[in-house]
Amino acid sequence: MKKTTKLAIAASAVLLMTTNANAFKMQKQIGAQKTTLKIYGFSQLEARGGDGIIKDDQDAAVKFGAQRIRLGVNYTAGQVRGKLFLDFNRPHTDKSGVGLPGMIKDAFITYFIDKSVAIKFGLIKTPMGMGFTIPGWNLDVVERGFDKQLAFERDMGLMISGRGIGYEGNKVSGFEMGHERPWKGFGYDIMIANQAGRSGAVTKAQPGNDNAYIGRVMWDWTELFHTELSYGVSKQAGGLGTEDYKALNFGIDSHFGEGNVKFEMFRAENIKGVDGWKENTYAVTGTYYVDPQVELALKHIQGDAEKGGVSTNLGNTYIGVNYYVSPFDAKMSRSAKRKRNAHRIQFNYVVASGDTDGAKVWNGLKGYKDDAWLVQYQYKF
Repeated sequence: MKKTTKLAIAASAVLLMTTNANAFKMQKQIGAQKTTLKIYGFSQLEARGGDGIIKDDQDAAVKFGAQRIRLGVNYTAGQVRGKLFLDFNRPHTDKSGVGLPGMIKDAFITYFIDKSVAIKFGLIKTPMGMGFTIPGWNLDVVERGFDKQLAFERDMGLMISGRGIGYEGNKVSGFEMGHERPWKGFGYDIMIANQAGRSGAVTKAQPGNDNAYIGRVMWDWTELFHTELSYGVSKQAGGLGTEDYKALNFGIDSHFGEGNVKFEMFRAENIKGVDGWKENTYAVTGTYYVDPQVELALKHIQGDAEKGGVSTNLGNTYIGVNYYVSPFDAKMSRSAKRKRNAHRIQFNYVVASGDTDGAKVWNGLKGYKDDAWLVQYQYKF
């Protein structure tokens, strides 16, 4: 534990004190082959407050911390790709039972045949949940929200992927796990993995006990329109002999000029292997650039859950302002936002609604049951 803490402090210092907001690249010629090593990372330092972040028997206080402290390495050599992504704000143990410690976010190799077939093996983001597969440094509000608990998260397994199928000229690298960059055409992912123990809906997972199966199809037309549909099953989701967790996800993402609109839906059943424990969520997100430095953001997540014959509902509304410190340019495209997020301050006020107290309280996975405020400073290189 002490060793992990020292690593976290060292990594935080590197990420915060580096003066260049671009990833470091090193290239080396080995025979006839050119290899590239890219080093990058980001820090998200936070302050949180309000009754929504505390337990009922505590007094409200400001909570300081970090959501992510990450350092990554991408390697390219011909048709081979490799990625290692570490989070120094996570434990160096495998509490979730997916096969690798929580500190390791991504650790995979890819054999990139062409844009229609890329074979990945290792610890990878599972292709379940549009919002989940958007990078954590590229979010519209401070966090993904309680619907993320229904995603399968990352898992150790084998995945075959394709992007931009049907159109020429798409820039696809083989590292893609979501729709990070605009392109045209069809895309797909097919994955078999260990039980999805990092999902909020799966518990008591162990490598070798059983498997998870996930599939996703998508269609893109530049940044104007992206849509995807995914379905997954994590077997025996509450331990051996329990029910299989099943989830369906649908999402639409449309970026036009100065605005962006997203819609996402989850339908899940047998959460944590409990027969009949169901949860559905619907999330709508909108952002609008006021000027090159200020963006307004609004996200509402509505959920309904049923457990033990009791039905409840919960709403979380994020009202936010994103302030871009020293933006590189005034471009408003989706690709430009990836660079703009290198220096960003976010403020969110979260309004809770629905079954938040009384005789019947929200029985779904997580979520704010009272109002809260969140402030985050992000630095990325």
